[in-house]
Parts: sequence; C-alpha cells; structure tokens
Amino acid sequence: MSIQIDYFYTHLSPWAYLGHQALLDIAASYGAAIHFRPVNLGEVFAQTGGLPLGQRHPARQAYRFIEMQRWKEKRALPLTFKPAHFPTDPKLSDLAAVVLQETGGPVASFSLKAFQAIWAEDRDIGDPDTVAQLLDAVGVNATQVLEKTQDPAILQSFEENKKRALSWGVIGSPAYVLNAEPFWGQDRLDLLEDALRSGRVPYRPL
Repeated sequence: MSIQIDYFYTHLSPWAYLGHQALLDIAASYGAAIHFRPVNLGEVFAQTGGLPLGQRHPARQAYRFIEMQRWKEKRALPLTFKPAHFPTDPKLSDLAAVVLQETGGPVASFSLKAFQAIWAEDRDIGDPDTVAQLLDAVGVNATQVLEKTQDPAILQSFEENKKRALSWGVIGSPAYVLNAEPFWGQDRLDLLEDALRSGRVPYRPL
C-alpha cells in the first residue's frame, strides 16, 4: 500500500520554509509520496479561528520571533526575520505550485526557491517577474505555467485544497496530513515521522 503525505502550506509561511527540506527527507526515508497542496491561509484562518499576524497580541508576535531564531539555528537555514516584502500576496506563487503539482512538474524544487526568495533573499514572491524567474530556475516554461495559473481547473484545485484542509482539521501552515490525521507545524515533523515508522492507526478527535 502506497503512503501519501498531504502537504498544506503557503509560501508566505516561514514555518513551511523551515520544515520544507526536512519533510522531503522524511518522506524519502519512508518511501512516502507528497501531494503538495498550497492553500489560501487567510481563508483557512477565517474559518478556524486563527488571526492574521498583525492582529495577534504583541506577546504572541514577540514569541514568534523567539521561535524563528530557535528554528533557524535548529534547521541551520538562512532566515530573514523581517523580510523586505512581507506581507505580500503569495497567491501567484502558490498557484504556480498547484500547476506544477497537477502537471507533474518540479513542485518541491520550485517551492524551495519561492521560500528562499522571500525568507532568505528579500525578493517579492507576489511579483510576476520574480515568480517567472523562480520558474525559469527550476527548468520549466515560466510563461506557460503563469498562464495556466488562471486556468479554471487550477483555480478549482486551489479551492479544493482549502476545502480538503478544512475537512481534515488543518488550521495553519504548514500542515502535514497522513491518513487524514493532521500534524500542524514544522515542529510536529518528529511526530509525523513516528507515525510513519510505527504504522499506527491514525488518531481522531475524541
């Protein structure tokens, strides 16, 4: 029986960036396929009680920076704590990833490039020229991919990702879903690996 991890994320999330390569490594270790499911985080927040960063209590905003420093060191990754283009609209880069997922393209590599662009290189992933450059860098036809981001079927897939996220209890980015059991946050990757290793029955809400 094949193993699939459904990966819900947006490129605007530093936590998805911090966990991206670790997820790829874990999946490879256990022969698991990853279904990349970029999702509109704002709409997920709106329906699950989450708040955009700027609306959170200052104590929560301050603690976020403490955690970012910890995980930057833990993952040994470059990380800009206050990117020049944050917040920005990640929809175009997220839709480009949907296109690559749907067409068998290098979605993992593209998403890594997009994460690095905003979180390490101070580039604007909401800018079409930037997204085109990232697509070129992973060896795909940027013009074709960007045109396809407006295809009704791709927009429907993006919407379906949100619906599936909500049905599986996803409440933020990143979330990894194994057998309909959600693991929210890159700091839950160890628990995801434990579940893969043991093959246990998925946990469900009580």
